[in-house]
Amino acid sequence: MQAVRLAVATLREVPPGVWDGKAGSLEWDCWETVEHIANDLLYYAVQLGPDNPPLDTHVPFELRHRRPGAPASFAFAERDSGPAGLLQVLEATGALLVAMVRTTPSETRAHHGAGVSDPEGFAAMGVVETLVHMHDLAEGLGLAWTPPADLCSRVLTRLFPDAPSTTDPWPTLLWATGRAELPGQPRLTTWRWHSTPRS
Repeated sequence: MQAVRLAVATLREVPPGVWDGKAGSLEWDCWETVEHIANDLLYYAVQLGPDNPPLDTHVPFELRHRRPGAPASFAFAERDSGPAGLLQVLEATGALLVAMVRTTPSETRAHHGAGVSDPEGFAAMGVVETLVHMHDLAEGLGLAWTPPADLCSRVLTRLFPDAPSTTDPWPTLLWATGRAELPGQPRLTTWRWHSTPRS
């Protein structure tokens, strides 16, 4: 997955001692935010795993919080593995999602809270989670982060069909996920993607 490769390459430059700082405007620290991305990628992969994926609820992995205010997760990186181990977890979960999307028939449908989705939809959601949470991480860690416009355009088309189409794709994706303003468009205080398959 291109988004994960770009994220990992950027995060490899981060020194070890700064992972406990906040990730931008989130209440999570940077370590937790990377774990959250990995959990999202793994969550999307496992929804496609059963022979008959559930359509009315998720595959029932138990979610828990490592601390109050932390994201709910079902997979955690070993802290003793350090940032290199954390990034391996991110790479591995990205690879699992890619493998599931490639090997799952396109007509397969599985549960998502924003609407039953297909493999393409789960892939697009994984890309959005990676790109926008990397924005949060970049703010918290003082990194430069601008993903490729074509990658942003593809997920905007798939998941945010009502988003403006004449504006730069990366700021538009940030706007669509409540992270930025666009000229003539107020910042969104609530947002939701359309995960249902496109006809």
